[in-house]
Amino acid sequence: MPVTQLELSGSESGYTEQIITDDLDLLLDSLPPRICEIFLEAERRNGLLEVVMDLGRLPEARYPGREIVLSHQEVTEDDLLYVIEHIGEFGLDNRAGIERTLHRISCIRNRRGKIVGLTCRVGRAVYGTIRVIEDLVMGGKSVLLLGRPGVGKTTMLREIARVLADDANKRVIIVDTSNEIGGDGDIPHPAIGGARRMQVATPANQHAVMIEAVENHMPEVIVIDEIGTELEAAAARTIAERGVQLVGTAHGTELENLMLNPTLADLIGGIQSVTLGDEEARRRGTQKSILERKAPPTFDVVVEIQSWQRVAVHTDVAETIDAMLRGYDAPPEVRQLGFGGRLEIVDEPLDPDAEEPRGRGLSPRGGGSAGGGGARGGWELGLPRTQHRRTGGHVRDEDAPAEREAQRDRFGAQHGIAGPTIKLYPFGLSKARLDEAMRNAGASVDIVHDVREADVVITLRTYYRRKPPALREAEERSVPVYVIKSNTALQIEQVLTQFHPGGGERGIRRDPMVDVFRETEDAIARVMEEGRPIELPPANSYVRRVQHQLATRYNLDSRSAGKEPNRRVRILPTSG
Repeated sequence: MPVTQLELSGSESGYTEQIITDDLDLLLDSLPPRICEIFLEAERRNGLLEVVMDLGRLPEARYPGREIVLSHQEVTEDDLLYVIEHIGEFGLDNRAGIERTLHRISCIRNRRGKIVGLTCRVGRAVYGTIRVIEDLVMGGKSVLLLGRPGVGKTTMLREIARVLADDANKRVIIVDTSNEIGGDGDIPHPAIGGARRMQVATPANQHAVMIEAVENHMPEVIVIDEIGTELEAAAARTIAERGVQLVGTAHGTELENLMLNPTLADLIGGIQSVTLGDEEARRRGTQKSILERKAPPTFDVVVEIQSWQRVAVHTDVAETIDAMLRGYDAPPEVRQLGFGGRLEIVDEPLDPDAEEPRGRGLSPRGGGSAGGGGARGGWELGLPRTQHRRTGGHVRDEDAPAEREAQRDRFGAQHGIAGPTIKLYPFGLSKARLDEAMRNAGASVDIVHDVREADVVITLRTYYRRKPPALREAEERSVPVYVIKSNTALQIEQVLTQFHPGGGERGIRRDPMVDVFRETEDAIARVMEEGRPIELPPANSYVRRVQHQLATRYNLDSRSAGKEPNRRVRILPTSG
């Protein structure tokens, strides 16, 4: 019978529960009796990770942060044979298991193929480990899990498969290369619920089994562990393009690891080097050779697992990669499970009067403490989206005092604000970043510490959603509330530019490529609808290259015509 444990994590004021099944007795029964005698003591079972047996050495049991010797007699060939006879057959990946359990036994061979060492790893099914990302998984998005070895990627992947199959009633296929997800044997472990499992005879053929699963079994979800080769990455892209939800794991601890890994970079869209013309490089303020994303990412969301209770989530991989390649900051959304299993978004709580962040954690809901954002650049309440430079904004030239005063008057008339100076109440903004933004924007602003004295409020989306008393009072008094996504100097500056000449749309530094993409996609839509060629306005070589790539993405032909500086792209309908 499976051994079931109930783990309570948290503190005295609350806890989250996880049910763990480890079938530990079945693994211990496969070990020589003299080696597993020590496990008759219950405390020796708790936290056991693996048992290591190397020929001619003392057997060891490994726990988090420590090891103990199981016997003072060295491991013999008979000991190794005893284990081999009580487990399944080793595959080409030198891994075996115990039928209907999640335990994994890996072998070390000498040059003649003889087994001279065994690593018997304890496999545990942990129910309730994905609450921190359950909304992303249930939302139908393709999710890629990253994390250091042993952090629990496969455990979370197994629970995701069960939840999608049993709770969401989806057709789930697990591509189980080493039988780690579904266990050894022909009958999968109950931990995967109603998900179906396809075993992989040879690890090198995992990509072929992935494609076979889609073509033969019509899944709604494909679950893959350890995507590690270029062929597997290509197969994952093919699956995603067929509209199947993907959930998988890959080697690496952070999103940047994938960007630097040429084998797996395709999972996040791929990275390519582009050479800009002199004019375009000057306009962008960059070097002539830059990096750009090649294609849409295979996975919509990347989750960096820090523990079962805490993860960092990149909710829009395409936006994050584009921002990072262009030198913008794109911090992830950090989530954790709080007391009673409540999901919390962990930001940097920042007091308006504080010089630096006070620490990490969440203020109580409805409280009036300030906080910082952790999402990527962008705007709320109808303001245009933008991104922010890692190095902060540039310092603007001072405008004429008369013009600046006239602009303030216009803003005040529009919002019912009297006087030449804007009284600003910053809720959740760092004082240092606010000061930097005020210097860059050149706005005449007085900081007030009482919302009843404010003409304008700037806050973060995280806090605006909770509606603490200060923000509720501002709305009751009809005070304009500007909501930004993240606590950066440039995003604050984007709001402050509206308080001096050149504010509003003219004061926001907009990425010109946004207009290029929109104009090109509009033309593509017209070509597909009307079936006739559309000619785009003249553009430089870099923009033309982007336009050609967009046309190719929609399976349309495109040609460049004309001479510089009037050379332009002509998008053609598909022939036949």
